[in-house]
Amino acid sequence: MWKLIGPALLFSGCAIGTSHLVQSTRAGAVYGLALVVIILLVNLLKYPAFRFGVDYGHATHRSILAGYRHLGRWAVVLFALAIIPITPIIHAAVTAATAGVFIAVTGVELPVTTVGAVLLLTIGALLLFGGYDWLDKVNRVLLAFLVVSTLATTVLVLPRVEWGTLADVTWVADPVAILFVIALAGFMPNPLEVSVSQSLWTAKVERNLGEGNGSLIADARKAFASGYTLTAIMAVCFCIMGAGVMHSASVAPESNAPAFAAQVIGLYRSVLGESAAMLAAIAALSVMLTTALAAVDIGSRIAASTVQHISDRTNDADFNRFYRFAVPVLVVLDILVLFTLLSDFTTLMDLATSLAFVAAPIIAVLNHVAVTGPTMPVESQPERPIQLLNIAAIVVMTALSIAFFALR
Repeated sequence: MWKLIGPALLFSGCAIGTSHLVQSTRAGAVYGLALVVIILLVNLLKYPAFRFGVDYGHATHRSILAGYRHLGRWAVVLFALAIIPITPIIHAAVTAATAGVFIAVTGVELPVTTVGAVLLLTIGALLLFGGYDWLDKVNRVLLAFLVVSTLATTVLVLPRVEWGTLADVTWVADPVAILFVIALAGFMPNPLEVSVSQSLWTAKVERNLGEGNGSLIADARKAFASGYTLTAIMAVCFCIMGAGVMHSASVAPESNAPAFAAQVIGLYRSVLGESAAMLAAIAALSVMLTTALAAVDIGSRIAASTVQHISDRTNDADFNRFYRFAVPVLVVLDILVLFTLLSDFTTLMDLATSLAFVAAPIIAVLNHVAVTGPTMPVESQPERPIQLLNIAAIVVMTALSIAFFALR
């Protein structure tokens, strides 16, 4: 179980980042607790598609893209067209937020782009020389700091929360609010393509356990569910933090990463004192470092696995070679986007999260077909209620994607 929890914690480390620190905090700051139900509903609806990655990786010891490939090369190409072009945009948004938090916490007087580039280069080096094992260990340490500091900060904020905003539904009639909800849902708790890396992380653990020593699929599912539940709880905590510190004081969130991070930490300092500000700073920095680290690994694994299954070169040696090529290429592309598109942090963030959400129905459908198809052992296929929940999620995500284009 200690090994199985690794992929679940990597999921949490990646998830508890942009969607939480930035989008959930903004949700609390602007709408109080009105969007808490939406946050929980999005987490529930997207759960099956993510867990399908665990199911497929455990049962087959392969990427869920292998299930796509059985449908035909077109399915893998469709996935690649939906995801790979927006990956550097997503990474640039995550890196900008991470750099902003780092500047706000440390007081370093450097541009966001410079700090972001240094972070990306450091992450690339860690992944190339340390691989999955280093990623897992670093993530566990950072996540421990994150959970403790976030829970402690949330408790301090509770007395300042306007609990009546839970029943506020006036946002439903506001097109701007609907667009924000779509952007919030795009990264909440993660972009849906993370299900592919989830299958790869799970397959990696099973191979490391060795033939005859593998885990039960029920244990793999429990491990993932525990990490997923932690992710949802943290999302609510950040929304409460935004509601208690910013909404109650009618403070509008800043539109760029350093200013937003400094604003949140400064508000904790002025309202709750230096110790609360320190806890908020630790939580903010931990949350973004884990996300940036996992995001580059996810993007590289997805790119490597996609090339594998398009070219039908699916042995481990080919994957490792493609991965080691993908990491530096992706880091360079991320840096280029960071230096060219970071004129308005909020606009970049909403663009990245909205694009991720628009691509989500496509991935949810492909994942569903993969785990119920002939490449998946019958005894490992998901339960009927989970399948039905995923179908409901596909309908909801498709409707919201249409709404996104209509409102735009």
